[in-house]
Amino acid sequence: MLLLHDGKPADILRPVADRLWYPLWDANIRLDHSVRTVSEALTIANSDLMAALGMLEARHIAGDQQLSFALIDGVRRQWRNGIRSRMGELVEMTYARWRRCGRIAQRAEPDLKLGRGGLRDVQLLDALALAQLIDRHGIGHTDLPAGSLDGAYRTLLDVRTELHRVSGRGRDHLLAQFADEISAALGFGDRFDLARTLSSAGRTIGYHAEAGLRTAANALPRRGISALVRRPKRRPLDEGVVEYAGEIVLARDAEPEHDPGLVLRVAAASADTGLPIGAATLSRLAASVPDLPTPWPQEALDDLLVVLSAGPTTVATIEALDRTGLWGRLLPEWEPIRDLPPRDVAHKWTVDRHVVETAVHAAPLATRVARPDLLALGALLHDIGKGRGTDHSVLGAELVIPVCTRLGLSPPDVRTLSKLVRHHLLLPITATRRDLNDPKTIEAVSEALGGDPQLLEVLHALSEADSKATGPGVWSDWKASLVDDLVRRCRMVMAGESLPQAEPTAPHYLSLAADHGVHVEISPRDGERIDAVIVAPDERGLVSKAAAVLALNSLRVHSASVNVHQGVAITEFVVSPLFGSPPAAELVRQQFVGALNGDVDVLGMLQKRDSDAASLVSARAGDVQAGVPVTRTAAPPRILWLDTAAPAKLILEVRAMDRAGLLALLAGALEGAGAGIVWAKVNTFGSTAADVFCVTVPAELDARAAVEQHLLEVLGASVDVVVDEPVGD
Repeated sequence: MLLLHDGKPADILRPVADRLWYPLWDANIRLDHSVRTVSEALTIANSDLMAALGMLEARHIAGDQQLSFALIDGVRRQWRNGIRSRMGELVEMTYARWRRCGRIAQRAEPDLKLGRGGLRDVQLLDALALAQLIDRHGIGHTDLPAGSLDGAYRTLLDVRTELHRVSGRGRDHLLAQFADEISAALGFGDRFDLARTLSSAGRTIGYHAEAGLRTAANALPRRGISALVRRPKRRPLDEGVVEYAGEIVLARDAEPEHDPGLVLRVAAASADTGLPIGAATLSRLAASVPDLPTPWPQEALDDLLVVLSAGPTTVATIEALDRTGLWGRLLPEWEPIRDLPPRDVAHKWTVDRHVVETAVHAAPLATRVARPDLLALGALLHDIGKGRGTDHSVLGAELVIPVCTRLGLSPPDVRTLSKLVRHHLLLPITATRRDLNDPKTIEAVSEALGGDPQLLEVLHALSEADSKATGPGVWSDWKASLVDDLVRRCRMVMAGESLPQAEPTAPHYLSLAADHGVHVEISPRDGERIDAVIVAPDERGLVSKAAAVLALNSLRVHSASVNVHQGVAITEFVVSPLFGSPPAAELVRQQFVGALNGDVDVLGMLQKRDSDAASLVSARAGDVQAGVPVTRTAAPPRILWLDTAAPAKLILEVRAMDRAGLLALLAGALEGAGAGIVWAKVNTFGSTAADVFCVTVPAELDARAAVEQHLLEVLGASVDVVVDEPVGD
C-alpha cells in the first residue's frame, strides 16, 4: 500500500499514515507499505525492478485521484521508454525465480505466486503488454482444452484465496495438509482433482510466459548500430517451414488451410533443431489447419516419429502443441491423461508428462532395437489407458488399436504395439518379484509375449525408459541386472535352447558349513555391489538378525537367498554400502554371533535408531519458516499376495515408506509367524520400499492370516491387503 502526497510535511503525514496502517496491523494483515511523493515513487521504480512491476499494477483506492493517475501514467510511460535497457534484468530475474521455485504443475506443494506458471508470471505478461511488446491475449486462444490465460489466472486466485482462508495466514505455498479442504470448497472433488486443475492452470500460464518473453525479446526496438545490422534471414527447413529470429515459423507461401501435415512438419522442425515454435505460428495453425486424413500419410507418421525421437527437445515441442489445442487434435485419446496426477508416490510427473519423458529416455536406446519406431510409439502410448478407472494396461492395449490404425501402421505392427502396451510392466515386475531360476517363470513370460523376440527386444528398452521416466532411483544398476537376466533367459526359451540350471551352492560354502560354526565372508561383486555370505546353524530368526546386522553397518541389501544344508543355513546377500567402505567380515561376524546368542538385540537397536532419527527430524522441522511444521504425507503400507505355481511356497510383496533396516524388521515378522524365507528381493523407489519375499510355511498354519498379523505389528494397523494381484497390471 502506497500513501501518495504532494510534498506535505511529516507532522501532517504521520497521523494520516498511522490511521491507515495500525488497523490493518491490528487485524494481522501483512502489509508492504510506504509514504512517497510521485517523484520519489518514480525514482524508486526506475532503480528497483520489483518495485516497478508492483507499481505497474497500481490502483487508486481513495483520496486525490489526480495524484494516483499521475503515478500510474508516469510509471507506465517510464516503463515503456526504459524497457530496452531493463529487458535483460527482467529475463534473468524470471529464470532465476523459475529455477528456485520450480513448476507449479510438477510440485507436490507448489508456490502459487512465485512458481513457474504462477501469479507472478501473469504479472510479467501484463508488464510486457504495458511495454507494448506483446499482445497479452494474442499468444493463445480462449477455447483451448488447456484453458485460457485469464481462466488459469482466476483458478490460481481462487485457490490462493481458499488457502488463505483455511490456513488462517497469507501464505502462497499450498501445503498438502490443506489440499482436501480447498478442493472441497472449490468443488474440485479430492486433492488429486485439485492437483490436476493446478497443473493445467500452471502449464497454461507457463506456456504464455515463455512465449511472451520470446515475443517481447524479438519486438524490442532496434537502436544505434543494431538498427543498421541486416534483419534476420528466413532459413528454409521443410515445405512451408522456416527458421526466423530463433523461432520456427511458417514460410510466406505456406497455406495451412490446405495442408493438414503442416502441424507435424513444424513440430518436427522444432524438435529436430531445438528451436521453439513461434506463438503466432501456433495460433495460426490452431485456427486454420484441417485434420489429417485417416489413415495418416506416411510423411505425417515420419514427422511424428522425428518429434518422439528427438530427445529432450521433445518435451517443449509437445507442450507447445498441447497448450494450443493442436496435440489433442492429433491424438484425441490424450484428454483423459492430460494433467492427470500420479497416484503412486514414486512418480515424479503427471501422466501425460511421464509418457513424453519416457519417449525422451527411449531416444538414446533407439539403436538397441531393430524397430525404433515401435519403441518411440510404445513410449508415447504405454499409459494411454490411465485415468479411466480400470486396468490401464488392458484398456490401453485396446485403445492403441484404433490409434495406431489411424496413424497408418500395418496390421502386424498394430498388434505388436497392442501387446507392448498390454505387457509394458511385465519385465520389471517379474524380474523383481519372481524367482528367475524357476523355468516356469521364464516360460510364462515367453508365452505372454507369444514367443516373439522382436517384441521382447522393444519391451526391454521400453521397460528401462519407463522406469527412468518415473522418478529418481526407480531404475538402478541392480534392477537393470535383474531385467537383463530375465530377458537373456527368455531369449533362450524363444530360441529353443535349454535354460541354465540354478547355480548350486559353492563347494567352499558347503565346506564352511561342515563344522556347524558361524562364518562371514564379504567380497566385491561388480560395481559398488558386494557379496556378503553368512553361514550359521539354521534357526528361526536367522535371516532377520543377519539383515539387521548388515543394516547397522550401513549396508543396503538388494537381495537375499537361503540354502539349508544338513541343518546349516547358507545365506547369501547382495549389498552395497550407503557410504564409505564395507565393514570387516570379522566385525560383522562378532555382531551376528552376539545377536544369535541373545547378547545384542539388533532388531531393537534398529527400531531405536529409527525412532531417534524421526524425533530429530520432527524437532528440527518445527524451526522451519516461522514455526510452521513440515508435514510428510505417507502412503499407507500395502501387503500384496502374488499367485504362485508352487503350492508349498507363498510370494508376497510389502510396500512401505523406506527406512533403515526395514528388510530386517519385515523378515523378523515373517519368521515370527513361522515362515521360512527362501529368497528376498529389495526395491527402493525414492522414499518407498517394495520388498518381495518367497516363504515356506508349515502345512497346519493359516499362513496368510499369521503373516499379516505379524506384519501389522511392524507396519502399523492401517495396512491395505491385496490378494493375488496379477503380474503385468
